[in-house]
Amino acid sequence: MMNQRKIGLTGGISTGKTTVSNYLANTYHLPILDADIYAREAVQIGSPILQKIAQHYGTEILLPDGTLNRQKLGEIVFSSNEERIWLEQQIHPYVRQRFAEAMNQLPSNSTVILVIPLLFEAKLTNLVTEIWVVFVDEQQQIERLMQRNNLTLEQAKTRINSQMPLAEKCQKADVVLDNSGSLEHLYQQIDAALTS
Repeated sequence: MMNQRKIGLTGGISTGKTTVSNYLANTYHLPILDADIYAREAVQIGSPILQKIAQHYGTEILLPDGTLNRQKLGEIVFSSNEERIWLEQQIHPYVRQRFAEAMNQLPSNSTVILVIPLLFEAKLTNLVTEIWVVFVDEQQQIERLMQRNNLTLEQAKTRINSQMPLAEKCQKADVVLDNSGSLEHLYQQIDAALTS
C-alpha cells in the first residue's frame, strides 16, 4: 500500500513559494494546503483566537469593521520576538488541526503539497514526509519583499530576520529549489523533484 506523499513546501518570505505551489496545482493538479490560508481563517471575525488577540493588544488591533489590522499586528510581531512567539502559540495549533483534517479527506496514496512558511519555526515537520525549500539569494529576497509589500529596506530586513536563516532551512531540506534564475529553470527543478 502506498503512503501519502506529503511534501512540505517552505522557504523564506518572498522566495517564490506561491510560484511553486501554483505550478504544482496547475501542471500536476495536486492538492495544495496552505498554512497562510488557515492562519487567516484562525483570526476571522468572531473566532476565539481573534478575541484573544484583541484582549492581548487592545481593540486598536482591530479595524473599524472588526477584522484584524494585519499591518498593525505585523509591526508589533516583527519587532518583538516575544510577541511573535505569543501570537504563533495562538495560531499554530489551529493550523496544525486544519492540516490534519484536510489530509484525512484525501486518498491515502495521494501526493499533497503543504505550503508552510514557518515549517521549521512552528515545529510542523512531523506533518510531512519530505521537505522542499525555495531559495533565492538575500539581495533578491529583499528586493522582492520591498516591491511586493511596499516596505522600506529596514522593514524588509526585519521581516526576513524574524525567520530562520534561509541557508539553515536549505541544510534541513530534502530538495532545494533555486528560484534565482528563470521560471523555466525553476519548473525543471520542480519536475525533477516530483518524479524522483
